[in-house]
Amino acid sequence: MDFRQLEIFCKVLELRSFSKAGEAVYLTQPTISEHIKSLEEDLGTRLLDRMGKEVIPTKAGEIIYKYAKQLLELRVEAKQVLEKFSRKMVGEITIGGSNIPGEYVLPYLLGKFKESYPGISIYLRIGDTRDIIDGVLNNRIEIGIVGAKIQNTRLEYSEFIKDELVLAVPPAHPWASRTSIRPEELKDGAFIIRERGSGTRMTIENVLHKAGIGFNRLNIIAEMGSTEAVRQGIKAGIGVSILSKRAIEDELKYGTLQEKKIEGIRFVRSFYVVILKGKTKSPLVNTFFGFLLESITKEQSDLSTDH
Repeated sequence: MDFRQLEIFCKVLELRSFSKAGEAVYLTQPTISEHIKSLEEDLGTRLLDRMGKEVIPTKAGEIIYKYAKQLLELRVEAKQVLEKFSRKMVGEITIGGSNIPGEYVLPYLLGKFKESYPGISIYLRIGDTRDIIDGVLNNRIEIGIVGAKIQNTRLEYSEFIKDELVLAVPPAHPWASRTSIRPEELKDGAFIIRERGSGTRMTIENVLHKAGIGFNRLNIIAEMGSTEAVRQGIKAGIGVSILSKRAIEDELKYGTLQEKKIEGIRFVRSFYVVILKGKTKSPLVNTFFGFLLESITKEQSDLSTDH
């Protein structure tokens, strides 16, 4: 049993496919099969079963996967400790960002981080909040930045930066000439909303609930899977929406969209850094985690200045 066999085994199990695992590690499918066969012979037990096109782990496979991930992480950690000792920080880190932080916050921060640590390769995965948290729970994402908390005893959240959601309308909308909208008027708008699992949607539902307004009272005419789709839908005149102000800064600046206040209601939320609770952070992850936390003061200061 060697590290390469364990790496290939984990990749096959995670992707549920020999061919996809081969593409991921740049090996042919027969070579992947040979590595798995050799590992099973070494351990004296079957680790994977084929169910049609899908590959699933046996009970022994589930046990070995847990320890294989720990061994592979320890190998990376040992290498990074030695590199840090020699003042050379290199390696790879996989970051997950829900739509707003992933598209409008992290790219800039990752650029600044790379200036200080050019030897680190960063892989950014973007999805909705539930997707990113699932990735953290499944050990496919080392650090996640999300727009809402999904409670799970295995997760540890750290507050990152603040974000404000606003009611956005196109210039031709009847509300465009208004300075503010009364809460009871929301039911008259044609709303475009994000899909279930989105942190933006969770925030809207929670704030409206606290204000005594049921989310189901909104006239929802479209549900879309990304902030970009919602933004384009508003600009096309399909309807209005409540979404992060970060996502429409240019539109507000140039007047292609307008922000409207909702009397007595403000949609302010936090973004959170999420990791597995109790998991030892590698030196590389520790370095990036510290960099994120250092960004908090300036972002919060900027937000308070805006108001």
